[in-house]
Amino acid sequence: MTSTLSAGVEEDAGEKPRVAALTMARDEADMLPRWIDYYGRQLGSENLIVIDDNSVDGSTENLPCAVYRMQPAPWKSSWVVARRKLVSGFARGLLACYDVVLYTDVDEYLVPDPAHYGSLAHYLSTNSDRPVIAALGLNVLHNPRFEPTFDHSRPILAQRRFVKFSPEMCKPLIKRSPAEWSAGFHGIKSPFVIDRGLLLLHLKYYDMSRLAAVAEQRHSVYQQESRGSSGSAWAIGGDELTSRLLSWVQTPNGQDIPEFDPNEPDLSDVVQPTRQGVYRSMGADLTAMEENPLRRLPGVFRNVL
Repeated sequence: MTSTLSAGVEEDAGEKPRVAALTMARDEADMLPRWIDYYGRQLGSENLIVIDDNSVDGSTENLPCAVYRMQPAPWKSSWVVARRKLVSGFARGLLACYDVVLYTDVDEYLVPDPAHYGSLAHYLSTNSDRPVIAALGLNVLHNPRFEPTFDHSRPILAQRRFVKFSPEMCKPLIKRSPAEWSAGFHGIKSPFVIDRGLLLLHLKYYDMSRLAAVAEQRHSVYQQESRGSSGSAWAIGGDELTSRLLSWVQTPNGQDIPEFDPNEPDLSDVVQPTRQGVYRSMGADLTAMEENPLRRLPGVFRNVL
C-alpha cells in the first residue's frame, strides 16, 4: 500500500528510510494533534517523540507516540541552550537506530512537492545522499479580508492560501548526520543547501485569533523567563503582532496575487557560515514579512494539511 500526498504520484517500491520526528511542545492543545496527525501519517506515530516542556493543559497526555517530560526550570543553561542540547542529544542517539532524524516546532510542516513525491518518506528515500536538508520557508498568513474565521473541521490549507517567503525559516531540520543544531535550529554544524522541492510551511500566522492568544502567552514567558530574543516575535504582544499581520496581507483592490514559484526566491546568500563553524539561514523573519511580496500557495498543496 502506498502513502501519497497527491493522487497520481506513486512511491518507489524500494526500501524506505527509517525516519524519526521530534518536536517540543508546551500547552499546544490546538496545534500538537495536527503535528502528530501529519507526521504520524507520513512516518508512523511509533516514530514520533514529543518533548513536553512542562505543559499544564493536558495536551501531552495519552498521546499515540512517545513523550519525554522535560524537567522544569531552573536548568543548567538558559532555556534556549537547554532546548538545543536536549534535542540535539535526542537526535544523535536516535541516529543509532534511524537513518534520518527531523525536528520541527509544532507549527512547522515539512511538505515535499506533491507533484513529484508521494510522501515525506518518499522524498527522503529519493534524497538519500544529503546529510543535512533545509526546506524553502513559507509563512502561511491569515488574510481576514478574504478568509473567514477558521473552521477546525476542515483542512488548514483549504482555508488559508496566502504565504510569504522567509529566508530565516529555511531551517536545516532534516539530518542523517550527528552534527549539532544551533541558533534556534536555524543553523547546524554542517554545510547544507536549501531544496526548492521541499517546503517548510510555518503556521504561526495562519489564524488571527490564535496568533493573538499565542503571542500573549509567549510574551508573558519572554518577560518571566527571558525566552526568545528582543528582536523576535516573543517580545511582541498580541495586539501589536496581529496589527502587523494585517499590514503584511494588505493589497490594493483588484490586484492579482501571483502564485508562489519555488524558483523565485534568491537563495544565493541565505546560508552563511559563522566563525563558530555553524552554517545558518540568515534574514530576520519579521523583516521578511514586511519586505517580501505576498503570494498564493500553489493549489497542489491545498489538501496536504
